[in-house]
Amino acid sequence: LCFPCCTHSPYSQAFLTPSSSRVFVVRRDQDIYIHTLRKLFNESHGIFMGLQRSEEELAGKSRKAQLVQVSKNYRSVIRACMEDMHQAAALKLGPAFLQVSILSAMELIWNLCEILFVEAATAGPLLLRLLDWVRLHVCDVDSMVRQVLSSESPSKHKLFWNVVDVFVLQGRMDEARHLLSKEASANPASMNMYKILDDLMKKMPVPSLGNTQTLTELELKWQHWHEECQRYLQDGTFASNPHMESICKILLGDEDAILEKKELMTTWYHFLVTRLLYSHPTVKPMELRFYAQSSMDLFLGGESSPEPLDMILMAAFEFEMHQVIKECSIVLSNWWFVAHLTDLLDHCKLLQSHNLYFGSNMREFLLLEYASGLFSHHSLWQLGVDYFDHCPQFGRVYLELHIERVPLSTEQKALKVLRICEQRQMHEQVRSICKIMAMKALRNNRLGSALSWSIRAKDAAFATLISDRFLKDYCEKGCFSDLDLIDNLGPSMLLSDRLTFLGKYREFHRLYGEKRFAEAARLLLTLMTAHIAPCSFWMTLLTDALPLLEQKEVIFSAEQTYELMRCLEDLTAGNPDKQKFQDDDVETTKVEMLRLALARNLARVIVKEGTVEGS
Repeated sequence: LCFPCCTHSPYSQAFLTPSSSRVFVVRRDQDIYIHTLRKLFNESHGIFMGLQRSEEELAGKSRKAQLVQVSKNYRSVIRACMEDMHQAAALKLGPAFLQVSILSAMELIWNLCEILFVEAATAGPLLLRLLDWVRLHVCDVDSMVRQVLSSESPSKHKLFWNVVDVFVLQGRMDEARHLLSKEASANPASMNMYKILDDLMKKMPVPSLGNTQTLTELELKWQHWHEECQRYLQDGTFASNPHMESICKILLGDEDAILEKKELMTTWYHFLVTRLLYSHPTVKPMELRFYAQSSMDLFLGGESSPEPLDMILMAAFEFEMHQVIKECSIVLSNWWFVAHLTDLLDHCKLLQSHNLYFGSNMREFLLLEYASGLFSHHSLWQLGVDYFDHCPQFGRVYLELHIERVPLSTEQKALKVLRICEQRQMHEQVRSICKIMAMKALRNNRLGSALSWSIRAKDAAFATLISDRFLKDYCEKGCFSDLDLIDNLGPSMLLSDRLTFLGKYREFHRLYGEKRFAEAARLLLTLMTAHIAPCSFWMTLLTDALPLLEQKEVIFSAEQTYELMRCLEDLTAGNPDKQKFQDDDVETTKVEMLRLALARNLARVIVKEGTVEGS
């Protein structure tokens, strides 16, 4: 069994044994079976369905805002799963450590795509969004801050300047100024330097989300501020304090000074955002690719080659959406990410240029793969149904193929599958499911359930077979099982002659039990003369007539009695096993009793009818 690129593809993960003489075990969509990821699949399904339903409502200016909110909802689900994974990792449960890193990378990539593609942030707000992105994902400084602030003398703590530097590198000026104030309080000699640096950090122009100033005004203010920083640095204002001097160089966008803090930034994309903040705060979206590539080259410096995550982020900065999706499909361990991200981008009308993909548009192709994986799980398959429903080209075909493979382990599950098929008018699948369940019930001798399923399948042949079993059981036990079902067949009894007979024969017993003998007699005679009863059951019907023939009141008319006599003669004379029939003492006794009862009834009815005519 071979899968292309099976060691990397999210469609299948291969666990390869070191010996080539062993069989390779290939398992599709392994992440589907990780319990802690159930929240990701279940909750994102609701977001996906809400997005499909609201498509017609998304219009005008509100469209972008709603799509951004949908994107944030997806990210909140990823983050919630990460928290669950952190707890599992603390307890050392399963592959939690690996999954935490995968989910973290997924949120990092998704958030960047949200900024660049979904929100499509423009120059100015773009930098603010990237700063939020870095602060959220890249460097967690909170633990260092707690250590510094909890000490008796924060400014003397070994991590003090590291924390200040991180705040500056992330553009968190208020927090950096707050820490520097503690340094000034502890060292009065540095008060003058502190005030100047504090003033520079306070006056730093930053883009605004409220559009209160134009980009030209911002660039002009930033240029004046930059020149002021340059003047203080050249005057040697901070020469006596290397830490403050280093901060001033960072404010000037000195790449060497920023790269000296490489260990605090940890990633090239943190370096990119810091570099943009202090050298080009009004960067335009289309300029990102140039800064991103040069920042990666400077940060890595040829020491190491880019990781797959680096290549995905670089593709995003280059606005290569197709490449982002392709790389994520290869690197990530499941189809969830690419399927939902592509669907969102498609709703943003961003994928028209990448429409054809393996015979389908890219959105549908990825949703089909994701939903196919869901169908391999014993309960998540129900989510896959809705994803197939929203794949207009091939979704119906895929659903028909996969629904037939859902194991019908219980009757409740079968009813659930059946309801799905009936809602979508999948008639062949409905019949197939009903036949399977009917066979299972018949093998377990649950005749009522088997008959019910065969009626739903509209399978006349199978209904006839089960009706024969009911009649056979009646002959052996003298009573019917599943009376409620037989009593309420209604129009369903017309599915086959044998089922019609079963229903009418049960009606005969009901009429007899209610002492409605005349109606019961007419129905019994009709069953015999209409030839819908099996020949093997004729003797039973004639035997059922005996109590009616022996009633004090005459039930059968002369004409009806003659019909019964003819039926008896047809049975005894036309039976292929006539000799065997005659040699059977029990059957012979029954025939004699019937002939005697019929003769008596005929005599009684002739006398009665003759008396009536004479009077």
